[in-house]
Amino acid sequence: MPPETYDIAVVGGGTAGCFAAAAAARDGLDVALLERKSASDGGHIACGDAIKGTSTFPDVIDLEYLREESFTNENIQRARFENPKTDENLDIGFGDSSGAVVDRKRYGEVLLEEADRAGADVHYDTVVQDVVQNGAVTGVTATTRGSVREFDADIVVDAAGSLSLLQDRASFEGTTFDTNVNYQQFCSAYREIVEVPEPVEWHDAIVFKPASELGYLWYFPRTPTEINVGLGFQMNKSPMKLVKELKRDLRNRPEFEGATVKDKLGAALPTRRPYDSAVAPGYIAVGDAAGHVNPCTGGGIPGAAKAGVWAAEVAAEAIADGTTDETALWEYNRRVQTDFGKRFAAMDLYNIWGGTHDVDELVDIVSAMPGQQLVDALGAEGTTSMSWPLKIRTALETFGHWRTLFRVKKLNDLAGELKTIYDDYPATPDGFADWQSRRDDLMETVYEVTGADPKY
Repeated sequence: MPPETYDIAVVGGGTAGCFAAAAAARDGLDVALLERKSASDGGHIACGDAIKGTSTFPDVIDLEYLREESFTNENIQRARFENPKTDENLDIGFGDSSGAVVDRKRYGEVLLEEADRAGADVHYDTVVQDVVQNGAVTGVTATTRGSVREFDADIVVDAAGSLSLLQDRASFEGTTFDTNVNYQQFCSAYREIVEVPEPVEWHDAIVFKPASELGYLWYFPRTPTEINVGLGFQMNKSPMKLVKELKRDLRNRPEFEGATVKDKLGAALPTRRPYDSAVAPGYIAVGDAAGHVNPCTGGGIPGAAKAGVWAAEVAAEAIADGTTDETALWEYNRRVQTDFGKRFAAMDLYNIWGGTHDVDELVDIVSAMPGQQLVDALGAEGTTSMSWPLKIRTALETFGHWRTLFRVKKLNDLAGELKTIYDDYPATPDGFADWQSRRDDLMETVYEVTGADPKY
């Protein structure tokens, strides 16, 4: 069978892949979107389902249709942090903004519909087996219900997730593409969709509870009676029996008595900084496939949407100019790193720090910090906005952890410096090595402050 020829082949029909395919198709390019699932299973992905709303999504699909079809709870007003050692909760309001929880399968179905409506050819049941490469990546080979197919493309967009096969098959020798990735920089997660008999009291909150091995349980209400419940742990820690741990916690929660499980699914996601470079000749990685996930929360939907659109825009310009080398695709890297990339890289410092402490100590510190001041500690103000009585009370309650809190303050300062470095991400590959050296020098200080083993 002769190759099928496209301008762009997008591998993976998740958030990043669908936004990339829709954006490229609307720009007039011939786009193939290759999705391994069937049309009936498309969009079925393990996810926490919580997002900030459509306001941060690029306007390349019908966002109102997406909201109407898949946003099942648009009244998330706070985050609740549960103390596993006591019955106390720490509630932090979202202020003037609000979050939402979606039906992830319907959300995914709408994205695939929108990619198709934009003009992309959506190929379901299509499992990519290899890349076609001759210096540059020029396509992929795949099977569809047993039939071997080849898709030629000027550019391949890798949206195949955190365990992308394409990155195992492609040769990145002589390129800037980040190959400094290992399984210890990932999180293993499991989630269930649970129906409870009565509305939960916290239907306007996303609920987190620390677990062992630098993990956490989550409870995200799609509706007052339909809850996305899950558990994840860092893969640089001892393995957890995820299902067993989650079931144990569910049994201890009165609101889940008599509950029924509607769906269950597991996944892996990156809990690391974004790839330093996610481009190679003829190739762009987006979303989970490029580490575009907040390493502390696992959230990545808005960033994946942005990355998909930026990949499509840069790819379209490169194809129009007749060159798809790294320099032609480099602007994609710069957009990512100077936007959400710098925030995720900064959050990764707290992930590194957290790995050097056991859960009990972290819980003691979090429990003693007033809610807004806890937010400030990871932001810009530190404790400067605290009243003196509050400072004294917090100092007393955190007695025994002052050394740790001092390190957090130093880490906060380093996170600010790191963001500045990411703001200076080079405009061309020529400055890449110097930029990496500058960033890595700061990371050496991070490891000294935290006492952590190098993560990269």
